[in-house]
Amino acid sequence: MRTLRVSAKSTPNTVAGAVAGVIREDGVVELQTVGAAALNQAVKAIAIARGFLAPSGIELVCVPSFSDIEIEGAERTAIRLLVHPKDRR
Repeated sequence: MRTLRVSAKSTPNTVAGAVAGVIREDGVVELQTVGAAALNQAVKAIAIARGFLAPSGIELVCVPSFSDIEIEGAERTAIRLLVHPKDRR
């Protein structure tokens, strides 16, 4: 599974394109964020990617979780967003 790191400076449209591409290719992607601004950009990107994929009949689901990571020797708490297509039943 590919992990895309999203920062506060990430452009939502660019991240959305990457999310849509990975979903089409692999079927699942994980976004990793640290901080409120980065999470905001990631959520915007997921909303935009949803618009990119909806015409193809792909409805996205987002599952958030916490993860402890190390950045420059310091332990931080990241929020990971697992994004995948909704199961059709």
